[in-house]
Amino acid sequence: MHALFYLLEHADEPGHEVPAHFDLGARLAAEQYRQGKRVFIFVDNRDDAHLIDQHLWAFDADSFVPHNLQGEGSRGGAAVEIGQTPPVAKRTVLINLASTVPDFIRRFDTILDFVPADERRKQMARAKYKQLRDIGAQLSTQKV
Repeated sequence: MHALFYLLEHADEPGHEVPAHFDLGARLAAEQYRQGKRVFIFVDNRDDAHLIDQHLWAFDADSFVPHNLQGEGSRGGAAVEIGQTPPVAKRTVLINLASTVPDFIRRFDTILDFVPADERRKQMARAKYKQLRDIGAQLSTQKV
């Protein structure tokens, strides 16, 4: 299992509809989809699920990403699924927009996570990083 943490250098900009790490998460989901990977976006709550869902719909037509909220669509779901509980279908990539590491983390080959610029979210990211290190994930970081 490999976990890549994206280090966001700038805080959320006022007037933007979604936090910076949600925007990057959506763009990464689109990139993973174009590479033929099945993605699960893990969120803390239903409001966050709807926020990222709407953001994915807002992409232009050339960047369409087939996605659905958990429990919607066919049993296997779309290429990108958004939810709070373990996905039913096999998925190799987890994009973690939640404040914690899910207990089903070992199901994924690749974890994409974020270290936002604000101090509260940074502390949560550090805790997730330590937890993933403790379970033996190969960790790396990338500045954005």
